[in-house]
Amino acid sequence: MLTFEQKQAIIESFSKLTKKEISLKRLNYHYMDSLYEKTIVVEKLHPNGNGFVFAGDLLRYENEANDKGLVNIRDYNEQQLREIIEEAIQYLSEEAEEQEPIVEIWHNREGVQLQLAFEQRSWNVYHEDNLEEAFGTYDAAKEYLLEEGFRTKK
Repeated sequence: MLTFEQKQAIIESFSKLTKKEISLKRLNYHYMDSLYEKTIVVEKLHPNGNGFVFAGDLLRYENEANDKGLVNIRDYNEQQLREIIEEAIQYLSEEAEEQEPIVEIWHNREGVQLQLAFEQRSWNVYHEDNLEEAFGTYDAAKEYLLEEGFRTKK
C-alpha cells in the first residue's frame, strides 16, 4: 500500500488538479475545468492512506464505486492510482451524449413529491428546484428513494 505522502506526490503530479485542505488533515483535489458541477477528483485523502477518487458511472469501476461514484483507493498501487485519476479527469472533461431527458415523479405517504431526473450522466433527485442527491446509477437512486419511503405511481 502506498503511503499518504506517496499518494499525495502522485496526485500532485497531475497539474490540472488543485489541492484544497479540509478537516482532520484530509485533502481534496479539484479539477476546476470540469464541464460539470462535480469538480472533486480525489476526495478526503487522509494521512492513514484512505481516500476516494470520483469514477462516476465508468463501467470499469462499476463493482468498486459506491452509490456516489466514488472508489476507495486505500489499497491502490501507483499504476492503478494514476489510471483512475486520468480516467476521472477525462470523464469530467467530456460532454455527455445528447439524449432524451428521463424524469420520474416519486411520492411518499405524506404527499411529498420528488423528481428523479437523468442529467449529464447522473441520476439527480430534486425536491422542487433543489438538488437533494446525485447518483451514478439508476439502481442507486432507486434504492435511496425506496429506503426514504418514496414510490412511483404507476
